[in-house]
Amino acid sequence: MSRSPVQLRPACDADAERLVLLWSDVLRRADPLDQADDLRRIIKRALATPEERLVVAEYDGQVAGAILLRTSTVTPLNLEPAVQAVAPMVFPEFRRHGVGRALMESAVAFAEELGIAHVASGSISSSRDANRFLARLGLGAQIVLRVAPTHAVRSKLKAQRPVPARGTHRQIDRVLAHRRVLRRTPS
Repeated sequence: MSRSPVQLRPACDADAERLVLLWSDVLRRADPLDQADDLRRIIKRALATPEERLVVAEYDGQVAGAILLRTSTVTPLNLEPAVQAVAPMVFPEFRRHGVGRALMESAVAFAEELGIAHVASGSISSSRDANRFLARLGLGAQIVLRVAPTHAVRSKLKAQRPVPARGTHRQIDRVLAHRRVLRRTPS
C-alpha cells in the first residue's frame, strides 16, 4: 500500500506568510505584514477552541493548500448546525494531486467527529474550477453572498430613490377625495 504524498496538519505561526500568498484574494486589503498578523490571530484562535480548526495540506513536505473549519449554523436564520469549510484553496502547482479532496475530507471528518450533519463551503465567484469542484462533491448553492463597500451601497440606494413628480401628492389627494364623495353619494 503506497502512502499518499498529501499530509494534513494543524496550522502554526510559521505558516502565516505562506497562507497570505494562498488566500490573498480572500483576505482584507492590507499590507502583507498586517495580513500575516491577521492570520496569526486566526491560527491562535483555531488552536485554542475545539469549534475551529485551520488545516494545512502538505504535498511532499511543501504547503500545498489550506482550509479553515468552524462550527456554525447553516445560516443565521436556519439554526441547523453545520461545519463551514472556509476558503478551501490549493496552490496552482499542486492542483489535481488530491490536495483539495484531502482538505474537504478533513471538513467531513470534523463534522462527523462533532456529530454535525451538514458541511457548507464556498469559493470565489470567479473561480470556475473551484465552484465545479465543490459541485462535484455534492455541495449545492444555498445563498449568494454579495459584498460591496458601504458608501457604494449608500450612493446606489440614493440614486434609486424614486423622485415624486411635482404636484403628484395633491393630485392623488384629489382623486381619493373624489372617490370618497362618490361612495357617499346614494345612487
